[in-house]
Amino acid sequence: MAARVPCAGAVVRDGAGRLLLVRRGHEPGRGRWSLPGGRVEAGETVADAAVREVREETGLDVVPGALVGRVELPGPDGVTYAVDDIACTVRGGRLRPGGDAEDVRWVAAADLPLLPLTEGLLDTLTAWNVLP
Repeated sequence: MAARVPCAGAVVRDGAGRLLLVRRGHEPGRGRWSLPGGRVEAGETVADAAVREVREETGLDVVPGALVGRVELPGPDGVTYAVDDIACTVRGGRLRPGGDAEDVRWVAAADLPLLPLTEGLLDTLTAWNVLP
């Protein structure tokens, strides 16, 4: 049976309703834009992992909120990434790319289709009613 890897993602919006996205620096999805996130480390909750990943990848400090949704993404060698995406609110920090993020930016919903997004992201965000 293939391994399931627990992961956390963060759905972060600014005061103008723009979505925080990172351009991935590593596979899967290298060079594509996605939500900040990554693996849940041993002893972490999903919310703790979402906060850590946002800090590492974007330089922002966030407060976790409710679960927005869950997705399962295929990984290498039959691995499945089980991603819980958490709504988060910015409480501080300075926006800058870090960790495995090549770039980071706030993106208006109307501009999302213009970016090379990770596969299925736009459909998922739409299904979750995240976009205005």
